[in-house]
Amino acid sequence: MSYRGYTTGMKTAVSIPDPIFKAADHLAYRLGLSRSKLYAKAISSFLQRYDEAAVTAKLDEVLSQEVSALDPSLQSIQARSITSEPWK
Repeated sequence: MSYRGYTTGMKTAVSIPDPIFKAADHLAYRLGLSRSKLYAKAISSFLQRYDEAAVTAKLDEVLSQEVSALDPSLQSIQARSITSEPWK
């Protein structure tokens, strides 16, 4: 589906609390952005933050650089703490 209009994006209306609107308006002014640009950047950032695949990829990247071997003394302690009782 393609949308045609005079803007390069989808127009929408949202309701936000007045204090958030005023703070966003002030920040947009300070950054020299339009409100639309500020909201688009904020939503984009939020979506990236909660993108599960991106979070998993970042965690994989960080963890791939870490040694995952258990210290031998901790491994010994852990092995001794496991009982031979059957699981219930």
